[in-house]
Amino acid sequence: MMNILAVFIGGGLGSLARYGISTVVAAAINSSLPVATFISNLSSCLIFGVTFYLFPEKMLENSTFKLLLITGFCGGFSTFSTFSYETLELFRSGNVFYGIANIVVSIVCCSAILYFLFSEKIVR
Repeated sequence: MMNILAVFIGGGLGSLARYGISTVVAAAINSSLPVATFISNLSSCLIFGVTFYLFPEKMLENSTFKLLLITGFCGGFSTFSTFSYETLELFRSGNVFYGIANIVVSIVCCSAILYFLFSEKIVR
């Protein structure tokens, strides 16, 4: 029961954080590009990687902490479905270059963060 509660609380907090970023970005930037989703996904990868870096022993076991932060928070904070939808909308609106750029930049940046944090030179 504790594991379910950890995922529930983490997911709710992650979703609220994503909503907060969307609200702030929409107020600050007038753009048709999916900047808020990019920031959320990038931040989620950073949190994921830094958490594994700082607490490797907790991440290798099936701990409540891992379920709260990684499965719950990062799962609620990042959003593949919104990324996919916004990319499709870029294509539909004729912004093929921006659609392709969104895919490439998002995947490269998010993967680079995790690669950098998980490389054997950095992770203990």
